[in-house]
This record gives sequence, structure tokens and C-alpha cells, in this order.
Amino acid sequence: MDITHIRADYPLLGVKVNGKPLVYFDNGATSQKPKQVLDSIQHYYETYNANIHRGVHALSQQATDAFERARATVQVHLNAAASKEIIFTSGTTHAINIVANGLVAQWQAGDRVLITAMEHHSNIVPWQMACDRAGVHLDVLPMLPNGTLDLDQLPHLLSANTKIVACTHISNALGTINPIQEIIRQAKSVGALTLIDGAQAVPHLKPDVQELDCDFYVFSGHKMGAPTGIGILYGKEAELEKLTPFQGGGEMIATVTFKKTTYACLPHRLEAGTPNIEGAIALGTAIEYLNTLGWDAIQQREDDLLHYATQKLSLFPTCKIYGSADQKSGVLSFLPAGIHPYDLGVLLDKMGIAVRTGHHCAQPVMDYFNIPGTVRMSLAFYNTTEEIDYFMTCLDKAITMLS
Repeated sequence: MDITHIRADYPLLGVKVNGKPLVYFDNGATSQKPKQVLDSIQHYYETYNANIHRGVHALSQQATDAFERARATVQVHLNAAASKEIIFTSGTTHAINIVANGLVAQWQAGDRVLITAMEHHSNIVPWQMACDRAGVHLDVLPMLPNGTLDLDQLPHLLSANTKIVACTHISNALGTINPIQEIIRQAKSVGALTLIDGAQAVPHLKPDVQELDCDFYVFSGHKMGAPTGIGILYGKEAELEKLTPFQGGGEMIATVTFKKTTYACLPHRLEAGTPNIEGAIALGTAIEYLNTLGWDAIQQREDDLLHYATQKLSLFPTCKIYGSADQKSGVLSFLPAGIHPYDLGVLLDKMGIAVRTGHHCAQPVMDYFNIPGTVRMSLAFYNTTEEIDYFMTCLDKAITMLS
């Protein structure tokens, strides 16, 4: 990978923060956007801005075609069986809520929902709310001290009453790559549905939903170079058809009278209202851009960067790394002894370094380790070893100051 050429595609990587060249290690929160994506947004607004699906005029047709081409791009990227299995959402949170709210009507007393101890709040709270509404029980697959799931407990938590297993593909707080194929296999053995939160996975690898055989896969575009406010719910056609629509309004209807409304076919029945048109188009552009770099090359570079950063950080005796799974991606989460993560984050910012500090919307993970939070260094392929070296120098200065 020609990193110099690639970094030139990302305008924001060239800015200065507090008089220092930006070192952006907050990719787990949101990635930077290549100019190709930015250009696609501007091109939409300047040349064919119009609402989609409803218009017979030329601009509406052009916008609709671009929007549906983006859907087809996502379909190919995920290897979904049909484009109707791709639902545009505002992000991962919205997508999970569509599924959780859509399933509630199918549950009854005695049913159970299973999540894991390392989930992002977005994959906890919607299930808690749905379970409360339906009066069903929420089970939690526990975690081990190295930041992996205790799979030995999975068979004991699964039963014929388990209606869905919701699990993150990659932990946003620890970087652990979960064995989702095995989790899906065991869930299917008891007839449970599966939802995989791929928010932290899609920037680093290319999931194949048919090979995984998951029922639902969700992610946000803004973590893989697309704008905020756009995301994807993939679902098997048969399972999407069973979902009660979460939102009502325009676009998702077939007929409306004051006596009765009938719903449109997939994917529109789950896409109420005017969508984020330019966001969907830009997501397609972001995927096409990453495809040109090559997913094997992206994964290898990020693995190399993570290994390099882990080796460097291990030389700091006061820094404890949280999450030491053999299979990790993109995240180095740590905490120096006696130092609050927010204080460290503020000092690093003064030196031009952007990291995430706190509980990372994974409070149960921090409670498990009995800490207030961590400093999270999240890497992308456009980061460099020189940035990591500078980070370690600044980290040493900051720890010395705070100690």
C-alpha cells in the first residue's frame, strides 16, 4: 500500500491541532473520509439533488438510480442473496432497534434473549427495552479476564426458549474478534435467530453474510469512510418479512385509508420517510474506495500496526492493556496506574493526538474490570508507525506529568 498516496486522499489528516500535526487514533469512534466520498456528496447536491422513488422527473430518476446502485454495492459487499435484503438505516443503533422492536410481537412469556458481556450499549439497551415490553428474560454470556467470551457457558445459556442471540463481531472497547461463526452455529442448533453487530468489523474486514449464515448483520457507514447518519441492516428475506415495521409514514406503505394501511414490499416497508440519500450514495462510494485498496491489504496493514503499537506500549510498566485475545483488530485499550483516562486524553490532545477516553459505551466491560474507563487507541490502515512512535513519546511525557 502506498500510504503517502492514500493519506493524500484524506484532507483532514493534514490539519494541525493545537499547533501540532494531527495524529488521529480515534477511528473506532468515526473514521476520516476520503475526498472521493466528500466529492460524491457535493456532486449529488450540485448536479442531481432530488427526492427518490416518488418522482417522474429526470433529477428524481437520477437520484433514485444512484441510491439503488448504492444498495446493490452493499449487497455485493456483504454477499447478500438479494438487494431487498439490504435496508438503509441511520446507523447500527437504528438497525438494532428495527429488529428488536420488530420481534417483540413474536415473543411470549418464557422466551429469552441472549447477548454478551462485551456489547456496546447499542446492543444492550434496545434488547432490555424489548424484553421489558414483552416480559421476557435477558441472558448474558459472560466474559473472561483476557477479554474473550466464555464460550463454555454458551450451551448452558441456550435453550429452545432462546429467540435471538445478539453479539458483536469485534468489541469496540477491547478489539476482540469474536468467534461468531461458532456462536451462530450453536444458536441455530436451538432454533434461535442471530444478529451480529458489525460496526467495528466492517472497517477492517469484509463479512460474507451467506457464509456466516447469520439472520441479521448491522453496521454504520461512518466508521468505514462514509458520512454519519447512514447505516445498514442486512436480514435474510424471510426474517425481514416477519418483522413488524418499527416506524410508519411515507415510502413504507402500499395503500393507506383511514380504516387500514397495507405495507410495501421489502426493502421499502422498513425504510419509512425520506432517507439519507446522499449518505447512502456516499456509503457506496466508500465501499468502492476500500475495494480498490484490497481487503487483504487493509487487514494485514492494520494487524501490523496493532502488533507494533502493542509491542511499544508493553514497554510501559505502569500501563495495563485491557483485551489480550489472540484474535484482535484495530484497538489498543489501556490505563496507566493511578491516572484517570480523561486527564491523559486532555494532555495527549495538547500534543495533537486524538484518542478516545472513558467507558466507550461499554460500561459493563469497565465494571467487569473495576475501572472508570480506558484510553483507547484505535487504528486504521492510513495510520503509520511514525505516528505510533510519536504517540509513545507523548504518552511518556504525559504519564510523567500526571505522576
